[in-house]
Amino acid sequence: MLQEMRTMAVGDIVAHFKRELLSEEQKKEDKNQYLYVIEGFATHSETRERMVVYRALYGEYGLYVRPYSMFMSEVDKNKYPMVQTKYRFTLYKTKKTP
Repeated sequence: MLQEMRTMAVGDIVAHFKRELLSEEQKKEDKNQYLYVIEGFATHSETRERMVVYRALYGEYGLYVRPYSMFMSEVDKNKYPMVQTKYRFTLYKTKKTP
């Protein structure tokens, strides 16, 4: 079985799967709801686990960190059976390179 190759880079904008659950009205109210920019990648100092550092593009523009494996994981279809999106985060817009 071939494994799907997914890569994301610093500056890319990603969408959380919950964006799919927003109504058109909610998207009009806040067009950036559940959108994030990847700020960087880090290594946990004790476990050496790879982490993703990302910032919300809505609300208070919070800065978050999440294990890379979790960031790239599939949506839990038992918990969210109505979601069509396969992955927790998907590429929304690639950073423009000069």
